[in-house]
Amino acid sequence: MYKDYAEQYGDHVFFRDVNKDMPVIVRAQGIYLYDDKGKEYIDGCSGSQVTNIGHGVEEVAEAIGRQAKTVAFTHLSRFASVPIMRLAQQVAELAPPGLSRVYFVSGGSEAVEAAIKFARTYFLERDGADTKKHKIIARWHSYHGNTLGALSVTGHMPRRKKYDPMLVDFPHIPACYCYRCFAGKSQGSCNLDCANALEATILEHGAENIAAFMAEPFVGAASGAVPPAEGYWARIREICDKYDILLIADEVMTGFGRTGADFAVDHWGVVPDIISCAKGMSAGYAPLGAFIVKEDLFKVLQRGSGKFTHGHTYGGNPLAAAAGVAVLDYYKRHNLCENSRLMGERLFAALDPLEETSPIVGDVRGRGLFCGVEIVQDKASRKPFPPEMSIGEKLTLKCMDHGLVVYPGSGHADGRAGDHVLIGPPLTITAAEVDELARRFKAGLKDLEKELGY
Repeated sequence: MYKDYAEQYGDHVFFRDVNKDMPVIVRAQGIYLYDDKGKEYIDGCSGSQVTNIGHGVEEVAEAIGRQAKTVAFTHLSRFASVPIMRLAQQVAELAPPGLSRVYFVSGGSEAVEAAIKFARTYFLERDGADTKKHKIIARWHSYHGNTLGALSVTGHMPRRKKYDPMLVDFPHIPACYCYRCFAGKSQGSCNLDCANALEATILEHGAENIAAFMAEPFVGAASGAVPPAEGYWARIREICDKYDILLIADEVMTGFGRTGADFAVDHWGVVPDIISCAKGMSAGYAPLGAFIVKEDLFKVLQRGSGKFTHGHTYGGNPLAAAAGVAVLDYYKRHNLCENSRLMGERLFAALDPLEETSPIVGDVRGRGLFCGVEIVQDKASRKPFPPEMSIGEKLTLKCMDHGLVVYPGSGHADGRAGDHVLIGPPLTITAAEVDELARRFKAGLKDLEKELGY
């Protein structure tokens, strides 16, 4: 454990939970992590849906080494490099039709910040300095990042609460969350009230003031792989077009094959104006993110001032880009998008029955290798456990006892209560490994059920 090393290194690391002691990982290979005691863990959540191509891929490490020996860093405001050009080409080839310009940053929060700023920049370039378009509409029970701009569009109260006085007052609409429909309706008989809430909010604030609507195709960390209702994204696209509002898809978690499509919006044939992405683009081998924008929007900027007043020191650095190039080469060559789809079907076949057999599993949801399991105190009423019980974290620890790492979340039911875990192993996982992951998860779940007295 971390504390075991205090005598050797001192105790100087500032963790998110400053009182938590954690295993020390010393090696990783494929879907497996190994700690300093020799214990094996299945990385059942890819860290945080990051390590899409698995751990220890030698060709990626070699590509990083070659680039480090050549040129590790240049600043994007002064120089171009071959790795960023190659990576931009790869990303554009995977993106939905028309999204062909890629702006590189260092991670998901930065990608969201940049997308927000570009939306404002676009309308300034198109309409002039007098434009009022600046507000970003987002959804409750969403997560878009921890920087203040990204947190302003985030709709997850546990992450917002402490910093609320510092945030931009952007409008939020109800989540598309069929298991806990805000209108108390069931899928198929709801008339997409959650999507129509966007139009109502646009009219309330004035379309002349709204620059964009941002949403995750499948809600990730805030709610646990919550899928949209059928027709939701098509209706959202229609509303945005009607009121001259940009549609931003936050694909930081879902991009690059996580749901069994290159980008999750591909499942519904909807083309957003902007995509924010990160995680799977470099699969944890380097900090890397981007936003991808439609060519016609980019041309407005190009014909105007030609300036995007935004940037970060490490945005578009050659070392991170070289890692991304190698990762996406591996992703395409091994057809990991298709493997995600197929192994996802196997994973859900193993876990879907828990809705009937487990006394505390309320909902199993998601797509591809992006699976959320919601834990409830009472299945009939869908009543969540009290937040102080930290059930998601307890389930995570029980799974770790059995050598499986999952990703806990909370607060999605009412802003305080609600527990889920995300399961999303590397896209390289095999059928036998899916079966073993499911076995370990069920063992951890059974231990929790026993502790709770079910």
